[in-house]
Amino acid sequence: MPVFEYKSNYKLRVNQQCLSTLLIGLSFVALLACSAPAKSPASLGVGANPDLPAPQQSLIPTVNIATAIGWPANTTPIAATDLTVSSFTRDLDHPRWLYVLPNGDVLVAETNAPAKPDDNKGIKAKIQGMVMKRAGAGVSSANQITILRDTNGDGIADVRSVLLKDLNAPFGMALVGNKLYVANSDAIMMFPYTNGDLQISALGTKLVDLPAGLRNHHWTKNIIANADGSQLYVTIGSNSNVAENGLEAETDRAAIWEVNLKTGEHRIFASGLRNPNGLAWEPTSNKLWTVVNERDELGNDLVPDYLTSVQDGGFYGWPYSYYGQHVDERVKPQQPAMVAKAIVPDYALGAHTASLGLASSFGTSLPERFSSGMFIGQHGSWNRKPFSGYQVIFVPFNDGKPLGLPLKVLTGFLSEEGKAYGRPVGVALDKRGALLVADDVGNIVWRVTAKTKKAVESSPSE
Repeated sequence: MPVFEYKSNYKLRVNQQCLSTLLIGLSFVALLACSAPAKSPASLGVGANPDLPAPQQSLIPTVNIATAIGWPANTTPIAATDLTVSSFTRDLDHPRWLYVLPNGDVLVAETNAPAKPDDNKGIKAKIQGMVMKRAGAGVSSANQITILRDTNGDGIADVRSVLLKDLNAPFGMALVGNKLYVANSDAIMMFPYTNGDLQISALGTKLVDLPAGLRNHHWTKNIIANADGSQLYVTIGSNSNVAENGLEAETDRAAIWEVNLKTGEHRIFASGLRNPNGLAWEPTSNKLWTVVNERDELGNDLVPDYLTSVQDGGFYGWPYSYYGQHVDERVKPQQPAMVAKAIVPDYALGAHTASLGLASSFGTSLPERFSSGMFIGQHGSWNRKPFSGYQVIFVPFNDGKPLGLPLKVLTGFLSEEGKAYGRPVGVALDKRGALLVADDVGNIVWRVTAKTKKAVESSPSE
């Protein structure tokens, strides 16, 4: 090839790349500028009987990003009047999920999305990548599980060690006997564990492969064991928003699996769950509950994320319908028979709240009003105006079912200008019944306890 031709083609390629980058940037700015605000308060999409408006589709979806800035010095989230919050540990590397061992040690999954080359193609995907970066999710994954120990009982971790490293976007954790199970983005791994371990050097053994691949759109995989330790339940999100990549890409996804711990054999326990994350056992009924992130691009007020009990063999609508039999017209071809059997979730949590963390309050040392129900970490919206989520809430239960409106546990994750100091994700009760909250933007684990009676009496009312 002549030199002049090479240079000409090189310049052409560079100009095309520059033009592409410019178009993406302009599209991104346009999305921010053209986002229309919600017409209804977020509270209408909350509770056992949410008010669901008509879907609203537009060429430009709502984009409203809370830019991640971290916590200013001497600043914390705002706890409810009868609660107080302090940091259990700081300076973590994108802490997403928590698990408390029987001896009181706390495991933290420091993790982020794995490489997903097929999920990053096209202008829309690139814009989504820019959104995630501004929201604090653009960091590389530490791929490790850190163990935290409070040796003197003062509510602050004074021992910290990397328990497991070189994992693949780890998320859920479960100890069964002397085996620690970790859900990577592509497989459940099993490691030997001895009480008091601060490091595990064993490579681990694979129990079962999980759906992953080059797209792996919803990569977080959470796990929980049943009471007798014979089964693990695994959350596996969809590979798209509404199956726009075809149903073949959704094989065994948008579901909760049941995995036999002896054999690794698995079956679909429940399906039609777009992106389930948190898992918890409700103590009075012994039923499994989950929180689910629902679909996007139907407007600010659709579709509510939800909390629901999980029925064996149950189908919850995705992708054909939402919140029971509300048909999503974008999905082709439709399946009326599947829509007809879609289960209505138990409790709506508001549209686009990104409800991720879930923990039963059984055994809590917080005040009586938190004694029966579920704590939920709401990571916060990026495609709703005004923002929703960015808080930790408590859903009261009565006789094994949600009752009434949620209570706010922690707020104040957003500045007055709408920037994110932090974003709550995983929640768990520590050995003394305090609530732990993983904050993956603040890189902190918060600890919530009851205020003393004297402090409560001197505090202003909510």
